[in-house]
Amino acid sequence: MSGTRIKTRKRNIAAPLDPASFSDAVVQIYLDNAGDLELVAKSLESSDLNFSRYGDTFFEVVFKGARTQPGTIKLDEGECHPYSIIDCEPKREVILPSVIYIQKILRRRPFLIKNLENVMQRFLQSLELFEENERKKLAIFTALAFSQKLSGLPPETVFQPLHKDNLIAKGLVLSFITDFFKEYLVDNSLDDLISILKRGKMEDNLLDFFPSLKRTPEAFSEHFTKAGLLSLVEYNQKKIFEVTLKEMKSALTSQMAEEADISVVIETVKQHVKDAKFPDVEVVRILWDIMMDAVQWSGKNQQQNANAALRQVKTWSKLLNAFCSTGKLELELMYKIQVQCYEDAKLMKLFPEIIKSLYDQDVLAENTILHWFRKGTNPKGRQTFVKGLEPFVKWLEEAEEED
Repeated sequence: MSGTRIKTRKRNIAAPLDPASFSDAVVQIYLDNAGDLELVAKSLESSDLNFSRYGDTFFEVVFKGARTQPGTIKLDEGECHPYSIIDCEPKREVILPSVIYIQKILRRRPFLIKNLENVMQRFLQSLELFEENERKKLAIFTALAFSQKLSGLPPETVFQPLHKDNLIAKGLVLSFITDFFKEYLVDNSLDDLISILKRGKMEDNLLDFFPSLKRTPEAFSEHFTKAGLLSLVEYNQKKIFEVTLKEMKSALTSQMAEEADISVVIETVKQHVKDAKFPDVEVVRILWDIMMDAVQWSGKNQQQNANAALRQVKTWSKLLNAFCSTGKLELELMYKIQVQCYEDAKLMKLFPEIIKSLYDQDVLAENTILHWFRKGTNPKGRQTFVKGLEPFVKWLEEAEEED
């Protein structure tokens, strides 16, 4: 009989973790090359250092000059070099070489992107532990990293710590994000910035960067105007305008469908106008759009649809009357009606009847109609509409002569 073979199970024997030795080795490379990042990158490339195991440690050395204590930003014992991002001047031209240097490292070792994310996240979570100028350096680095498209660095991961309430309350997030915006917009457009904010799930919550007591559109405009970021202020105002407009359209459409009392509808409009600071001209145009959108275009023929539109005009004429407070606004309303009747086949033949109805309901004054008829400047369908309105204008002129 042959002997029994005993199977043995192989074990993975892991080498002991030694981040301290790895950190000291990287620091020594920085010191040997006097911080020349070109030479440092070449030395790192030719070394046999275990980047896959000590990726986080590597970026700690890049940012802070040495390894940090677990869970903190404090330097651990061991070698340290003076060429780190935190030790340099808070200027883009000084920090940019470090970004390009990291880009080279990541091209050779793309797996390190996750370690860069980890370290950046940890540092942003600890903003309160950095000095003011150190936070500025982090903001500049972050802006340049996204500007240089640093190997697909994901905003949704990096910016996550900026939602921490305690950092927001102390104003640290607002300070950081302001520096970030200013630096990023030097080489990039506002659209590029908004794209990053969308990916970082921050585009709809820009006011959330402000401490709770300062979380107002006025504070937003004041702060970023002082920072020289007028394009961002204008973008935010436009966004508020669009959101409030959507809310107003939704509210008015519901009230019209429910045939709410006209006084209630007017108050709803006034409140939204106050919140969003809608210009008077825009209010008139918006109200007309909402009124026409609420028409039930379900008639079996054109006449039924026309009747439905004219009923809507008559029913809600008091709403228009409440906001057409000057001759200029009345004229803008006429231009708005002219363009819509020109562009919407359902309304093409209704222009004279709509104008006459608004005159009867005291929305449009005689002088406004005559001015449009004689001196109107919008060419869309004007020739047709002038001809259609001629009998009514003739009647107005005769009445004017009699008076």
